[in-house]
Amino acid sequence: MKVSEILQVKGNILYTVTPDTPIMDAVSVMEEKDIGSLVVMEYGELAGILTFREVIRGIHGNKGTLAEAGTVRKFMDDHPLTVTPETEVNEVRRMMLEKHSRYLPVMDARTLLGVISFYDVAKAVLEAQSFENKMLKAYIRDWPAQEGEE
Repeated sequence: MKVSEILQVKGNILYTVTPDTPIMDAVSVMEEKDIGSLVVMEYGELAGILTFREVIRGIHGNKGTLAEAGTVRKFMDDHPLTVTPETEVNEVRRMMLEKHSRYLPVMDARTLLGVISFYDVAKAVLEAQSFENKMLKAYIRDWPAQEGEE
């Protein structure tokens, strides 16, 4: 299974901000849309990613508040791991586990196609395993009887 298959199921809704967006505006979008990340775009290019991890670090570093903390640029991960539509899901799982990344932008050259989350990957793997399990059960149930076995 490839990343492109996960994106097809997930859909193409994508929320972005610029590095100059006030951090509280970005947090408001994350809360309103119930999402854990925002892709940061600048001049049509990927500039970074803001996840709840960076927000929590920002709150901690600003003594419990972000009200006057500045812009997304101050908090974003400006070198996020990325994947392509052709990346195999097993490679994505390895990357996410090794780097503790919960969200990965999907890039086709310099074009942002979407973001996949740890949840998206887990769901896709579970659904693939469930389908495979059903097919195996159907195959076993329909196994032709051999002469002398009945």
